[in-house]
Amino acid sequence: MRNYDSGPPPSTVINQNETFANIIFKPSVVQQAKIAQNGVLGDFIIRYDVNREQSIGDIQVLNGYFVHYFAPKDLPPLPKNVVFVLDSSASMVGTKLRQTKDALFTILHDLRPQDRFSIIGFSNRIKVWKDHLISVTPDSIRDGKVYIHHMSPTGGTDINGALQRAIRLLNKYVAHNDIGDRSVSLIIFLTDGKPTVGETHTLKILNNTREAARGQVCIFTIGIGNDVDFRLLEKLSLENCGLTRRVHEEEDAGSQLIGFYDEIRTPLLSDIRIDYPPSSVVQATKTLFPNYFNGSEIIIAGKLVDRKLDHLHVEVTASNSKKFVILKTDVPVGPQKAGKDVTGSSRPEGDGEGDPNHIERLWSYLTTKQLLSSWLQSDDEPEKERLRQRAQDLALSYRFLTPFTSMKLRGPVPRKDGLEEAHGMSAAMGPEPVVQSVRGAGTQPGPLLEKPYQPRIKISKTSVDGDPHFVVDFPLSKLTVCFNIDGQPGDILRLVSDHMDSGVTVNGELIGAPAPPNGHKKQRTYFRTITILVNKPERSYLEITPSRVILDGGDRLVLPCNQSVVVGSRGLEVSVSANANVTVTIQGSIAFVILIHLYKKPAPFQRHHLGFYIANSEGLSSNCHGLLGQFLNQDARLTEDPAGPSQSPTHLLLLQAGEGPEAVLKVKGHQVPVVWKQRKIYNGEEQIDCWFARNNAAKLIDGEYKDYLASHPFDTGMTLGRGTSREL
Repeated sequence: MRNYDSGPPPSTVINQNETFANIIFKPSVVQQAKIAQNGVLGDFIIRYDVNREQSIGDIQVLNGYFVHYFAPKDLPPLPKNVVFVLDSSASMVGTKLRQTKDALFTILHDLRPQDRFSIIGFSNRIKVWKDHLISVTPDSIRDGKVYIHHMSPTGGTDINGALQRAIRLLNKYVAHNDIGDRSVSLIIFLTDGKPTVGETHTLKILNNTREAARGQVCIFTIGIGNDVDFRLLEKLSLENCGLTRRVHEEEDAGSQLIGFYDEIRTPLLSDIRIDYPPSSVVQATKTLFPNYFNGSEIIIAGKLVDRKLDHLHVEVTASNSKKFVILKTDVPVGPQKAGKDVTGSSRPEGDGEGDPNHIERLWSYLTTKQLLSSWLQSDDEPEKERLRQRAQDLALSYRFLTPFTSMKLRGPVPRKDGLEEAHGMSAAMGPEPVVQSVRGAGTQPGPLLEKPYQPRIKISKTSVDGDPHFVVDFPLSKLTVCFNIDGQPGDILRLVSDHMDSGVTVNGELIGAPAPPNGHKKQRTYFRTITILVNKPERSYLEITPSRVILDGGDRLVLPCNQSVVVGSRGLEVSVSANANVTVTIQGSIAFVILIHLYKKPAPFQRHHLGFYIANSEGLSSNCHGLLGQFLNQDARLTEDPAGPSQSPTHLLLLQAGEGPEAVLKVKGHQVPVVWKQRKIYNGEEQIDCWFARNNAAKLIDGEYKDYLASHPFDTGMTLGRGTSREL
C-alpha cells in the first residue's frame, strides 16, 4: 500500500485557492515504471477536506436546492466490537489466503485498547478462535495472529453458519456489558465463493442474517475473484448497514482488505439522525445513518419549499463514546456567491434558468443511488419495477449512467470504401459497445445512429489462435492454408511487420502450459500478450492481455477487458467488447480483432489467452512481412491436385487422423507439400477446410523460426523482407 503521508505520486500538479482546486495526474511511461513495474493499474483516489466553521456542518443553496455536508472532527473514537470472518474453504488455497492472512496481521496491530475482537474461520465447519470477544492486548494480538497463521484451506463454504456464529458473539457481548449505545458492532466478512454447505438458499441466508442482526450489527463484505456470489454479499451489506467491495482475480486481496478496513477503522458517531422542518424541505435524501467514520462525510441533498428562505433550521442527534449528542441551529442560506477558480475565471452563480446547477445534479445523483440500493434490496417484483422506473427516469433526465441506462458515443461517419464491414461492429461477438447518448436501457437507438446495426464483424480467416494454430486465406484462388508453430514459453513472435511502410508492427508473446494427458506434445503454448506499434502519423503503443488493454499514445489509458468501451485518437480506434474481444482500427484501412479466451475453471493444460485475426489489410504494404504478414498480398495454387477418393491403407489412416489427400502448394516461389485438414476458428464457431503445411511450416515461410523472434514486445526489426530497423 502507498504511504499517503509521502506526498502525491510523480507528475501530480495541484493548483488551488480558497474556493477551488484543480488536480492533474499525467505520468510519463518512465514515471509510471517508477511507481509500479508493470505500469499503473488501479483507482485514482483524491483525499481532501475543507475548512468547517460550524459543528452542524456546511450547507450550500442554489436555485431552490440545498446540500448539507456533515463531517465533525475532534471527537473521541467509539470502541469497536469486531469479528473477522475469513473463508478458509479449499478454493482459497494459495495466494488469496496468504495475502488475506498478511492483511489481517496488519489490521490486528491497528486495533485500539478499548476495542474487542474475535476471529472465525469457516469452510464446511465453523472454527471460532474464542467463544467470546477478547480485549486488545499484546498477548491477544499475538495469539490471534498465531490462530490465523494456522488456518488451512479445506472443504466447502458455509456462509450462513459463519454469519450466525459471528452475530451471536457480538450480541452476547453487547447484552452482557450494556454498552450498545457507546460502541459499534462490526463484522468484516471475506469470501471467494458461493454458499455450498448448510443453508445455501440466498433469500433464507439474507432473512436469517437480518433477523439475527436486528440492525445492531453492521456487516462489511469483501468478495474475491470471479466465482463469488457478489449479489449476495452486496445485499448482506445493504440490509445490515455495511459496505461491500469486490476484489478481482488479478488484484492483491491483502492490500484491498487493508484499504477497506482503513475506511471503517475509526467510528466517531452512531445512530445519526438529521432533521429539517417538513414545512421547509421536501424530497430530502437519506437522513438516518447507522455510523459515521473518521475521514468520511455524510451528505444530504433536497429541495427547499421556499426559494427565498433566509435560514434553515437543522437538528442533529447522535451517540458517541461519552454521551448522547444533540445539535440544533439555524443556518443562513442566502444566495450563493460566484466563486473564482484557480485560473481567475468566474464560475456561474446559477441565477439564470439555463445555468448549470451542480447542487440539483448532486441531489439527483444521491437520489438515484438510493433508488438503486432499494431496488437491490427489494424482493417484491412490483416494487422493484417501480423503483427501477423511477431510477431510470431520473438518470435519463440528468444524464447518469446506471444499470438501467446506456451511454452512446458519437461514432465516425461510415466510410464508403468497404471498411464499414470491419467498422460497423466493433467485436466479432457480443453486444455492440459503440453508443451515442444516455437513453433507457433496452430502448432502440434513435436516428442519431446512422450506421446500420450488424450482428457481427466480418473478418477474414487469416489468423493465429489456440496452441498457436495459423490460418492464411488466399481469396483469389479460394484456398486456405494452415500451419502450426511450436514455440517456447516467453518467445515473442513477429506476426505482422510493416514498420517501414504503413508503420504497423504486431508481435505476440507466448505463455506455456502442460500438455493434456496422452497427447503427442510435451507442452502447449498460447498467446498471452499481443502488442501493436503504430508509427504513423504519430507513434502509439497497444498492449493487449486477456484482462486489460493499455493504450499509450498522447495519453496513457488502461482499459479493463471486462467492460465494453470505445476510445480513439490520431487515426487509431480501440473497441473493447466485454470479455469477448478487442478491435483495433488504424487509419480506417487496417483492422485487427483479438479474441479473448477465458476459462471459468481452467484445466491444468489451459490458460487464459488471445487469438489474433486480421479484419482488414488494405492499408498494409506489399512489403509487409511476419508469420502472417508475408502472405497478405500473395496468392497460392495447387500444382498437383489431389486424386479422387482413394481407399488405400495410407489414405484411410490419414482420414482417421483427421487428414485427407496430399498435394503440393506453390506460394511465393516455394513448393510446399501439404495435406488436407479441417480446423476450427472463431472460438470454435466455424470449421474450415485447409491445406496443412507440416514441420512448423518449414517450407512455407521465408527463413526459419528463429528469424521471427523479437527481442522485446515492441521490437520493430525484421531480418526478412524489406524492413530492417530495430527500434522502439
